[in-house]
Amino acid sequence: MRGEIRLATPLTREKREGLSAGDRLLLSGRLITARDRAHRLLVEALDDGREIPVKLREEIIYYAGPSPAPPGRPAGSVGPTTAARMDPFTPRLAEEGIAACVGKGPRSTEVREALREKGVLYLVGVGGAGALMGSRVRSMRVVAFPELGTEAVYELEVEDLPLVVAYDLRGGDVFAHLYE
Repeated sequence: MRGEIRLATPLTREKREGLSAGDRLLLSGRLITARDRAHRLLVEALDDGREIPVKLREEIIYYAGPSPAPPGRPAGSVGPTTAARMDPFTPRLAEEGIAACVGKGPRSTEVREALREKGVLYLVGVGGAGALMGSRVRSMRVVAFPELGTEAVYELEVEDLPLVVAYDLRGGDVFAHLYE
């Protein structure tokens, strides 16, 4: 495990290949949020051959629903949600070329394999640290499904968002001890 690695988006394939499970990141740049309902809408549209309102290729999807911003701040709490809730949708989004997804907790075997096969990183944030994560947001705007409220798809611009590589592109897995 190395020290903290500063990375800026986009997370190109070359950048992703250089990371290992356990690496600590400070991520800066653009990413989008999406939770369960938004994932369902995106996958249904893709499966029906309809155009979706966001680009997915090389995108980082953060499993979070930002809370309303307090005065003078672009965002409130933006903590990661349990990633397993997105497992039914993740292999389909991996096929669309996402670069990474961010959540908390381990994923199913099917998702781990799909991510590795498609070259997608799984990054984790610290659960319960939503206020810290929110303090790293520099701008936020709704880009899709505004009717979902806090579960809409938001575009975030972040600076030094603290994350850990949970699954790397070579099959490295920080949760491996849980499967034994």
